[in-house]
Amino acid sequence: MSAQVIDGKKISDTIREEIKSEVASLLDKGVRPGLAVVLVGEDPASQVYVRNKAKACEDLGFYSEVHRLSAETTQEELLGLIGRLNEQESIHGILVQLPLPKHIEEKPVIDAISVAKDVDGFHPINVGNLMIGDDSLLPCTPAGCIELLKRTGNSAAGKHAVVIGRSNIVGKPISLLLLREHATVTICHSRTPNLAEVARSADILVAAVGVPKLVKRDWVKPGAVVLDVGINRLPDGKLCGDVDYEDVLETAGWITPVPRGVGPMTITMLMANTLKAAKKTHGIE
Repeated sequence: MSAQVIDGKKISDTIREEIKSEVASLLDKGVRPGLAVVLVGEDPASQVYVRNKAKACEDLGFYSEVHRLSAETTQEELLGLIGRLNEQESIHGILVQLPLPKHIEEKPVIDAISVAKDVDGFHPINVGNLMIGDDSLLPCTPAGCIELLKRTGNSAAGKHAVVIGRSNIVGKPISLLLLREHATVTICHSRTPNLAEVARSADILVAAVGVPKLVKRDWVKPGAVVLDVGINRLPDGKLCGDVDYEDVLETAGWITPVPRGVGPMTITMLMANTLKAAKKTHGIE
């Protein structure tokens, strides 16, 4: 029996309608959520992401600014722009598109963004709040994964969740969010012995390692929920995840495809974070 496919695009669209409704209510109170996206250089993938974020803002009724800076922009110039956006009342969220040109250090840039406007959820204070379970702006892709579980009725409570990957962007935060949802969590990585065996023990398996089709059928417990965060381009130009989708489809209970799985949730959760930041700034529950 084939797994039930988790349609991330459909769930994302539902959440966007909810956000749109909240934005309409805020506009009646004179509040319009505002997002500033900063792009340094000409990275083609980043250009696409930035366009998609600007379009999402337009569709949902947000105010948006896109700051396109040349690849020669200095770190001081970028930090100066962030400082101005931190003070700008019409902006509730600031996102600096990664990766940055090699001459710019990521950490000082992330640290410079106001914690209240850090809609990527990467600032050390937001990461610390995530760690101790306090309210914070959450990293978008991990938060999207949790929404996919909740909205398909797949409670993590009491389940064994295995996360393959330990990045600061996905692996570590999704592990903490699964703990918050009362799962028992195992984090695996390139030095984990018997990786397939550990993965096979999971009720919820999250693949976020950037290796095309790494996870095979014999890595998956029958009936497990499989969340594929990977997005890889094959030599023929097709996209695939970190999970061998066709191979795993008959074993898993639920599975996210690539594309239309976890991917659409990322920008949607960015919009949700910006809405949350705007409400908090204006003292709206």
